[in-house]
Order: sequence, then C-alpha cells, then structure tokens
Amino acid sequence: MYQGRYAPERPAGAAAPYDGLAVTETSRIRNFCIIAHIDHGKSTLADRLLELTHAVSEREMREQYLDKMDLERERGITIKAQAVRLTHELGGQTYELNLIDTPGHVDFTYEVSRSLAACEGAVLLVDAAQGIEAQTLANFHLARDAGLTIVPVVNKIDLPAADVEGTRRDLAELVGCDPSEVLAVSGKTGAGVPELLEAVIRRVPPPQGRREDPLRALIFDSTFDPYRGVIAYVRVKDGVLRSHARLHAMAVDLDWEAEEVGVFAPEATPVQELGPGEVGYLVTSLKDVHLVRVGDTTPVQGRGRAREPLPGYREPKPMVWSGLFPAEGGDYTALRDALEKLKLNDAALVFEPETSSALGFGFRCGFLGLLHMDIVKERLEREFGLELIATAPNVEFHVIRGDRTIVVHNPSEMPPPGTYDRVEEPVVLATIITPAEYLGAVLELCQARRGEMMDMKYLSTTRVEVHYLLPLAEIIFDFFDQLKSRTRGYASLDYEPWGYEPADLVRVDILLHGEPVDAFSSVVHREKAYRYGRTMVERLRELIPRQLFDGAIQAAIGSRIIARETVKAKRKDVLAKCYGGDVTRKRKLLEQQKRGKERLRRVGRVDVPQEAFIAALRVDEGERR
Repeated sequence: MYQGRYAPERPAGAAAPYDGLAVTETSRIRNFCIIAHIDHGKSTLADRLLELTHAVSEREMREQYLDKMDLERERGITIKAQAVRLTHELGGQTYELNLIDTPGHVDFTYEVSRSLAACEGAVLLVDAAQGIEAQTLANFHLARDAGLTIVPVVNKIDLPAADVEGTRRDLAELVGCDPSEVLAVSGKTGAGVPELLEAVIRRVPPPQGRREDPLRALIFDSTFDPYRGVIAYVRVKDGVLRSHARLHAMAVDLDWEAEEVGVFAPEATPVQELGPGEVGYLVTSLKDVHLVRVGDTTPVQGRGRAREPLPGYREPKPMVWSGLFPAEGGDYTALRDALEKLKLNDAALVFEPETSSALGFGFRCGFLGLLHMDIVKERLEREFGLELIATAPNVEFHVIRGDRTIVVHNPSEMPPPGTYDRVEEPVVLATIITPAEYLGAVLELCQARRGEMMDMKYLSTTRVEVHYLLPLAEIIFDFFDQLKSRTRGYASLDYEPWGYEPADLVRVDILLHGEPVDAFSSVVHREKAYRYGRTMVERLRELIPRQLFDGAIQAAIGSRIIARETVKAKRKDVLAKCYGGDVTRKRKLLEQQKRGKERLRRVGRVDVPQEAFIAALRVDEGERR
C-alpha cells in the first residue's frame, strides 16, 4: 500500500522508465482514459499510476501532476485533458499504456468526448462516499456510445463514510456486470491500484491497425508554441507517422512537413516514429493557427496516401454567449491574436467580432457554460496579460418572423416588440440526482425556474434521479449554487441540449439620459423583466458619478418605461456671495443657474466611467434573472 506520494523502489525485473524507444507490437498497447464526476479523484488516481509505473521520479513528483495550468491547481479541477505514456510489466511482457486524464465538470464534456475517440477503454470512477452522480451517468453513456470497454472502479475506499459494497452494487447495475468485477481502490493511499493496472491490461482490447496500411492520424487536440508553431496531439489509427514525413491536412487541403514527433512520458519526448494505436504529438512548424483543426485526419503525401478521412468530432454548440472587450482600446489586436491561439488549445471556444457603442471594439464569444466562460476569461488575462470587460452572459434565441428565423446571440440584435411572431429559447434536459429527503426542495426549485418534469425514479431507498426540461437561461447562472444550497451539497446536476421551445421573452434596455446602452441590455422572461430592470437602475444610480445636470437612468421594454432612478445634479451654491440686498438679485442668480442646467440637460450626455461598467456587469448574475 502506498502512502501519499511515496513510491517504492523499482523491484528487480520491473518495467524501466520510458527511454524513448517505441513499443512496436500493437498487441502490447493499451489506450484508456479516466472518466468520472467532478471531484471523484481522477487526477489523484493518475498520480498513483505515475508512481506505480515509475514514470516520474520521487523528487519530481507533485500532487495533480498532470494538471499543468496554475488555474487547475488553484481551483482543484481538471480543465484540459492530458495524455501521458506509461510502461508496465505483467507476465514477463512490457506493455505501453497511454493514459488520458479528463475533466469532470459538465462544461468540459467536449474534452471528454475527444479523449474517448483516442482510446479503446475507460476507467469509470465513482466516489465511495458520494455514490453515482449525474456526470457519472453522462460520462458512462458517452463511453458506451463510443464503443469503449468500461472498467468500473470504486474510489476513496479509505474514507470513514465510504459505502464500498453499496456503491459497488450500484455501479455494477449501471455497467451491467457482476459486482465482483468492480474494483475498489484508494487514489490517496494507493490501495488496489496495482490490481487496477492489471485489469486495464487484461480487459481493455489492444488497438486495431496495421503498419502496412497508409497513414491515418487523428488530431484530437492542439496547442501553440511561439517558437515551434502549432503542436498537434495525434492518435495514429493506421500506418506509421515518422519525423520529417511530408503530411497532408484533409480538412484544409494543406501540405506540411512533420518537424518532430514524440510522446508524453510524461514530459514531451521525441521519438523516431509513432506506430498504429500510439498517442503522441506532432510539431507542424505552422504559424497560422487556422491551418490545424481538431478532428482533422493527416495522411502522408503522395500517390499511396489514404483517401478516406477518419470520423471527426461533432462540433460543440455554444450554450452561453458573452461579449469580451479590452479595457484599453489599443489591445483589440492583442485580444484577437490571444483568442486565436487559445482556440487551438480549446476547440469549444467560438468568437466573432462585435462593436459596442459603450465599450468599443471586441468579440462576441460562445462558451459551453458559465465555468467555461470564467476559465477562458481568466486564461486570457493571465497567459496574455490582457485586462478584459465581459458583458452579461446570455443564451442564443430564435426569433421567428413568418417563415424566417433570426438567430440572436446579442440582446441588441433582438427586434422591437410587435415586429416578429414569436421567440424560441433553448431548453435542456437536466438530470438531477438527490437524496430522497431533499426531493421536495429540488422540485420546488425546478418549478420556480419554469421547469417541466419528465420522469422520476428511485435509484435506491435513499437516492432519487429526476429529469426536468428547463430553459437554459434559467440554469446557467445561479441554479447550481441554489441546488447545492438546498440539498446541503449532496445533489448533482448534468444537462444536455433538448431543443427550442416558444417563450414569452422581452428585451430590457437600460437608457442613460434617454440613450440606450447596449452593454446593459438583456433578454429575460416577461415575468422577471421588472426585477431585472429595477436591480440594474438601482445599481447604476450608485455607480455613475453625478453630473452638472440630473441624469435619468431608465429600464424600458420597447417604448414602455418599467423602472427609473435619477442621479441628482451637482449644485453650486450661487447665493453664497449674497449677504443681503434685494431678493430679486437672488432670484436672478437662481434663474440663470436654472437656464444653464436646462441647456446642459438638452445637449449634455452621461459619461459612464470604465469602473462603473465593470462593477455593473459583475453584479450577481442571479439577480439579473
């Protein structure tokens, strides 16, 4: 049993650390990933596998070794799937194991789907204290639909609250196997990890592919290096990928030369070639980030190259849209370059140019969820040194006008009331797993968010699985926090797109001195429009500095004002110099001041400082809805 980060010395006859020589026999290759609900111990288990196979020395070992970004380590979550090659000896044979550690949050399901395409097996991990949760079910169905061999594992068996046998029975019922086939491990202490590694070798089938066939390699991820250009992460399906080979990108019809191929063992290690079934990286030397696409197939050039591309990936559909604007107008070009480079590393990111009268030039960006948006914004600020302003997040709406459908990403694009037939909003099928004692609170929350119950079933006497149809706009903000709060942290949530449904939605505009400010506009349900308008005008009244004239802050639906606040004018005491004399002199001075303020009110405009924009747009998003 291993304690913490301790790893025993390598016994005689054990597999040596990876030395850069490729294992060419396909029968001794195993490609697998670890999938689980968030915080069920994937990265910790990956640490134990690295120690057991001696891929990392004890001196270099650290917790969450495969989580490369500081952001991942600070938040304790996996954001990017990470591949690593391990070697292990079993029965006198040395096996090459390509492991991919995947994220667990619902926002990063696209990362998981790409990882599954590069594997033949998946370790389905479940926390013995938490049991099967919503994302466990989602990842299980993803792996099953991809045709992977699933190795069920119960983790955290060392916890005092662990229900190992109960979780084992539930997991066996989900996967459809005997409970004795479900392994029990502890990623913290290392108990059961050698048995897990042996089970992966015995249960996961080797990859199918022939060295003699024409090369077909699938790009499942990529990144950008300022010195070496675009670096593509590839899984070789057929043939052999060699350094300095002349390659062809099918999606963009482009030829290039592979400057270097290599593997992650666990750091980038060059090799002479990658054979069928192997996972590694490819240095392209391409500086244009648009020329390498995730999901592309790269055969070799020439007459004998493969003609049919490999099945790629379903393009991710953004769920949340928000505008990103540089705080300094001169940083627009830097923001564009940063977004293009970040898209290489995050294929789910979508962006297009946008102009705002209040914030200037920026980009309308599509994200898979609110956490994805938060991560992208923070990465842009940290990795590229940008200061950004993000507008209020919103979802994509369909405005129906006759037989024409207008797709609205930005509230300012919403047509005026009365000029269209109806509006449709995106709806998701939410899966909620909760202890039975909190079922009432969960149902009440879903009903308050305009939800429609689809079905409900008891997984056991104490756990309930509920399916609800919910408007996406109602759950992307504070729904998850409310769910955790009402169930003391025990409920879990997963959702998937369902389609579009008609809804009574309106655009609420914020007007400053009669002029609409597009950055503050939002599309909300009519029942919640007044609350959103009242919240915004009250907050802006506190944030906008006083002018030399009264400034009206109004919330409006079309031409109807639903809320108003006034920023009172600065007032100079023009009577301070009058110590006496006739009252007409005082009245004359007051009249002059009044006429001046009326003229200012006609020609003046309210200037909103950048700090007020940032503070107003960072208002608690739950209040907006």
